Amino acid sequence: MQLLPPPARGQKAECARCLKVLAGAATGRIGAPLALSVAALLLLVPATIAPLLLVTTHGADREAWLPSTAAAMWNDGFASLGVLIGVFAIALPYAFLGLLIWVLGNLHWQTGWQVGTAFRWAKHLRPWVMIEVFLVGSFVSYSRIKAVSNVTVEVGGWALVAAGIMVLIALIQLDERTVWETLRPQRRDPMRAPRRDETVACIICDLIVDIGNDGKPCPRCGATLHVRKPASIQRTVAYVVAGYLLYIPANTLPVLTTVQFGRQEHNTILSGVIELVHNDLVPLAVIVFMASIVLPLVKLFGLTWMLLATRLKSSRFLVSRTQLYRTIDTIGRWSNIDIFSVAMLVAVLQFGALTAVHSGPGLVAFAAVVIITMLATAVFDSRLMWDAVAGTVTERE
Repeated sequence: MQLLPPPARGQKAECARCLKVLAGAATGRIGAPLALSVAALLLLVPATIAPLLLVTTHGADREAWLPSTAAAMWNDGFASLGVLIGVFAIALPYAFLGLLIWVLGNLHWQTGWQVGTAFRWAKHLRPWVMIEVFLVGSFVSYSRIKAVSNVTVEVGGWALVAAGIMVLIALIQLDERTVWETLRPQRRDPMRAPRRDETVACIICDLIVDIGNDGKPCPRCGATLHVRKPASIQRTVAYVVAGYLLYIPANTLPVLTTVQFGRQEHNTILSGVIELVHNDLVPLAVIVFMASIVLPLVKLFGLTWMLLATRLKSSRFLVSRTQLYRTIDTIGRWSNIDIFSVAMLVAVLQFGALTAVHSGPGLVAFAAVVIITMLATAVFDSRLMWDAVAGTVTERE
C-alpha cells in the first residue's frame, strides 16, 4: 500500500516496486474525448456503408466493403473467421464508442446517471476493439495487391482511417482517473496506511475498500471484488497449453490459397512473409513476421516463464517479469494483422478464372492462438508472482 499526494502538473506517480504508473496529473477533460468519440462514431458510419478499396485487373473491377470482408470469409467456408471479423472490426467498435459517448455525455452534462457499469464494460471491450489493427492489416493487403494490380482507396477507406485516428486521439485525451473520481472519489485517511490484509482493490477502477467487500460488487463500477483473480493459475495453464498445441497447425497449414489461371499456390504465414520480401516490401514483412510469428511465441514463452517462476517461488527478474506481462497484455491483439489482411484479400481478389484468393485452415488455428493467448493474459494475475515471494522482496530490484 502506497499513500502519495495527488500528482501535480507534469508529474506522475509510480509504484516503488515495479515502476507501474499509478497515476498522472488528472486532466479533468471530459468534453474533448467526448467530441472525439462522437466524431469517430460518425466517421465509422461511411466506413461501414461505403467501399474501402477498388481493385482493377485485366479490365475487371471489384470493390471491398467493411462488411464484405466478414461475408467473404463466411462464404469461403470459414464461418468462425467471418464472425470474428464482424465482431472485432464492426460490432465492437460501435458498441465501444456508444458506451464511451454514453458515459462521457452523462458526466459532461451532469445528469446524475450511474454510469460506472457502462464504463467498466467499455474497459472490458477495449482490447477487442480492433479498428487500428484492421487498418494495418488492410494496408498490408493494399501493398500486396498494388504489386500486381491497380488499387484505389475509396471513400469508406479514408473514413475508416479517420475513424481509427479519432479513436486513438480520444483515448489519449481520456483520463480514466478523472472519470472514476467524478463517479465516486476514493476516500483517503492521510493519518493511516491500512495493511494489505485489511483491504481489497478493484482491478477495473482501482477503488480500495474494506476486505469485508471481498466477493461483493464494487461500489463504483459494479465488478465483483476479489483479493486475487479466481483460479488464475489453473485457467492460465489451460490456455497456454492450448496455445502451444494450436501454434503448430497455425504455422504449418496454409492460411491463404491463390488460384491464378488455374494454378494453385498455398501460402503459410512464413511463406507470406517471404513473398513480401520478394516484392520489396521489407518493412511490411518485418511487421507481419513480428506480429504473426514472434509475438504469439513471446506471449506463450513469457506466460510459461511467469507460471514456472510463480510455482518455484522465484524472486529473480521479478520486476522484469511484471513489465513483460504488461507489455504482452498491451500488444497481444496486434497478432490479428494477418487475419484482417487475408480477409481483405479474399474479399477483393475474386476474378473468376483469372485470379481468386481463398483462406486456409491454418488461419482458423492462428485466430484461435491469438484469442487464447489474449484470454490467458487476461486471466493471469501478475500479483501472484509477488505473493509467491512475499516477505523476501520489499523494494524495487
